[in-house]
Amino acid sequence: MTTTQTMTATEVANRLVELCRQGKNMDAIKELYADNIESIEPIGSRHPHTEGKANVMTKQTEFFSMVEEVHSSEVSNPSVAANYFTLTMKMDMTLKGRGRMAMDEVCVYKVLDGKIVHEQFIFDVMPM
Repeated sequence: MTTTQTMTATEVANRLVELCRQGKNMDAIKELYADNIESIEPIGSRHPHTEGKANVMTKQTEFFSMVEEVHSSEVSNPSVAANYFTLTMKMDMTLKGRGRMAMDEVCVYKVLDGKIVHEQFIFDVMPM
């Protein structure tokens, strides 16, 4: 791929999965997200609506600052349709002051011009 060629949704999806499986979530945001990214989480979560790459990076940093230990994590292969892709993420973790929890989520992304412009997470976090 040349530097002038825009990544397809499939290429973006595969790269996101690759980076997340390596634990490089912040690198994924820096590389793959548009500056005007919109991030949606369930009502009642700490950040139900976040706009902008810098704010999404802050949200990600805040989340990982609450994690005492990650026991295991899993990222599925993506399913791509046109400019959208989905995947699932699972994490067995110990949260500071909350104990061991399991997070299981569905992630939906929209890609325009080779960058992720929208993400939405649907998840449950349950005590183990």
